[in-house]
Amino acid sequence: MNEIIRCIGCGSVLQSEKKEQPGYLPERLLKSAVTTPEASIYCQRCFRLRHYNEIQPVDIAHHDFLALLNTLASKKALIVNVVDLFDFNNSLIPSLKRFIGDNDFILVGNKSDLFSTHLKETKIKDWMRQEANRAGLKPKKIFLVSAQKQHHLLSLIDELKSASRHQDIYFVGATNVGKSTLVNQIIGLLGEDNHLITTSRFPGTTLDQIKIPLDTGHFLIDTPGILVPSQLVTHLDAKELDKVMPHKTLRPINFQLEPQQTLFLAGLGRIDFVSGDPCGFTVYAARDLYVHRTKTMNADQFYETHLGDLLSPPQKPSELPPFRSQTYRSTVKSDLLFGGIAFVTVPAGIVVKTYTPGGIGQGIRRALI
Repeated sequence: MNEIIRCIGCGSVLQSEKKEQPGYLPERLLKSAVTTPEASIYCQRCFRLRHYNEIQPVDIAHHDFLALLNTLASKKALIVNVVDLFDFNNSLIPSLKRFIGDNDFILVGNKSDLFSTHLKETKIKDWMRQEANRAGLKPKKIFLVSAQKQHHLLSLIDELKSASRHQDIYFVGATNVGKSTLVNQIIGLLGEDNHLITTSRFPGTTLDQIKIPLDTGHFLIDTPGILVPSQLVTHLDAKELDKVMPHKTLRPINFQLEPQQTLFLAGLGRIDFVSGDPCGFTVYAARDLYVHRTKTMNADQFYETHLGDLLSPPQKPSELPPFRSQTYRSTVKSDLLFGGIAFVTVPAGIVVKTYTPGGIGQGIRRALI
């Protein structure tokens, strides 16, 4: 097809080849659009937003997202950074500091339903604020929500209602943090309770944002998720993601290890217990993620033999870089981080070596639980 037709909702060039890219429209509908160019045509993403208040994620180049962020400091806006509580350190956008300018900034921790109700919200919020401050970010307020379960949304919505009287609201976040699901829920609650959402038109023709008009005269603006290199989950396909991303409250799995023993987190993570007293390692991960214990002296051979079958995901090992390691000495009870795949709690006073493909997403923090 040589003729260029654009979506009237977001301005994307309509295409039928890549569903995850801007402007996607099924082929039969795209052919119909070519034969009736006078018709008003929405891409699939904008159609679902217009009729169902459903925002679908779309892939945008990293530099396009940064171009959008570069404009925020010159706008009067409230910036809402959505992060994944399960992968907080890797989903926080530290570079956001230089883009915010004098605008207020709210930090929203999503997927709070994954954590036990015994874990105090004040402890999580204090930890989030400390980590944000360490990255140079000073959030005005912090909220804990579950977009999937619609937990604790009303207090956030009250804040957004107040803010929208004076300014636009920009939602930003890394991929896979549940940002679009959260925006969908907010749109539904606002539209249902207060008729604030107008679904007949969506102004703006840029490819990298969706503007949702509010009755205050301002907009709620959803931006594409940014790809953060330290998120291991961004390197997996949809089927693999379904296995490794937790959907239910995290259930700790305890392993009693001695030095020179190894834990495999499917084929995506490995922990060697290098030295220290025998102790417990507690794994927090999706319930379907396979965890295997073996002797460190056998670990390399086990990995080579079973990668891609027993140690799956990954389903296609050749598409990920080989393991790279990092050695850590825990001075306090700590969580070993694996880029959104899992975190593993270990006691103080031990030495461990962790592995992930290409060294992606490795880290250590003071134990959260």
